[in-house]
Amino acid sequence: MTQSENFSRVDELMNAFFAQAKAQFGSAVKAYWFYDGDLCPGCSRQTDGVVKFKSKEALALNAYIYREHGVLIGYLFCKTCAKTIHTAAQKNPYRQIPLHTQIEQFLNAAYLHHIRKQDS
Repeated sequence: MTQSENFSRVDELMNAFFAQAKAQFGSAVKAYWFYDGDLCPGCSRQTDGVVKFKSKEALALNAYIYREHGVLIGYLFCKTCAKTIHTAAQKNPYRQIPLHTQIEQFLNAAYLHHIRKQDS
């Protein structure tokens, strides 16, 4: 996958995630934001979000709702964090692990920085 193909696919998927979140949670989700930094929000390693899944390239794309601000935050993570989360989900589906909390704290801070920068 080229970088422009990745960005195009991420945009397409984030729109789908947002539509699904709006359908499920209504007015609780007002907007979406995509963290486009080069560092994995889980471990701060360089990442382009591309991982191998079943011998094919895939995007390690995830999203969650930052409830306090009503924003769906999307992000890509590295193959190490993707594997950690995927393995944990297979063992205990629908359960968060400490890595999720770490990612959300990192991204909440990044989002707040982003909106402050826009306000100035």
